[in-house]
Amino acid sequence: MILKTVTGGIVAGAAAGLFAGLLQLAFVQPVLLHAELYESGQLVHFGAETPAALATWPGIDPARDGLSLLFSMLVYTGYGLLLTAAIMLSRDEGSWISWREGLVWGVCGFIAAHLAPAYSLPPEVPGVAYVDVGPRQAWWAATIAATAAALWLLAFARRPWAPLLAVALLAAPHVIGAPQPDSFEGPVPPELAALFAARALGTGLAAWAALGVAVALLGRGQSTDNR
Repeated sequence: MILKTVTGGIVAGAAAGLFAGLLQLAFVQPVLLHAELYESGQLVHFGAETPAALATWPGIDPARDGLSLLFSMLVYTGYGLLLTAAIMLSRDEGSWISWREGLVWGVCGFIAAHLAPAYSLPPEVPGVAYVDVGPRQAWWAATIAATAAALWLLAFARRPWAPLLAVALLAAPHVIGAPQPDSFEGPVPPELAALFAARALGTGLAAWAALGVAVALLGRGQSTDNR
C-alpha cells in the first residue's frame, strides 16, 4: 500500500506541475516578457511614452515551453512526494484523508513554500537590484523549513508550549531578515513588478491546492480506509 500511495503522490505531483506550468505560460510569462522589454531598454519607464498593455504571449515555442512544463512537473513531483510523506506521518496506518483535508494540506504547503518566503523575499522581475543567489537560497530554504515546522506544531502538537514555539518559528526568518540589496533600483515599473509577484503567488496557490486534492484522491484510492 505504501508503494502505491507514493506512486499516487508522484502522479499527483506531475499533474499539478503540468497545471502550474500551463498557468505560468498563460498568466506569468506575459508579465515576465513585458518586464524583459524594460530590462533590455526596448521600453523606458520614465521620460517616454510606453504601452500599458502587457506583451502578448508569443505563441508556442516547443523547446522553450516544453522545458518549462517539464521543469514545473519535476518540481511539483518533488512537492507531491514531500506532501505524501507528511500526510503518511500524520495518519494511522491504513487510513487516508478526504479531498477537503487534502485541500487544506495543499494550502499549508503553499504557505510554507511560497507565501512565507514571499513575505520578505517576493518574486522578482528581471532587472531589479542584484543580491547573491547563495544567501537568498539559504534564507529561502530555512524559511520553508521553519514555516513547515510551525504549521506541523500548530496542527498536531498537543503540548502547551507548541503554539508559542510555532509563532517564534514563523516570525524568526522575517525578524532576521532576508538578504536585500544595498539600494533598490531597476528599469521595470513597480506596477509591473507587483503584478508579476501577485500572479506568481496566485499560480502557486492554485497549483498547491490542486496538488493537495490530487494527493488525497489518488492516495485514498490506494487506502484501506475509504471514508
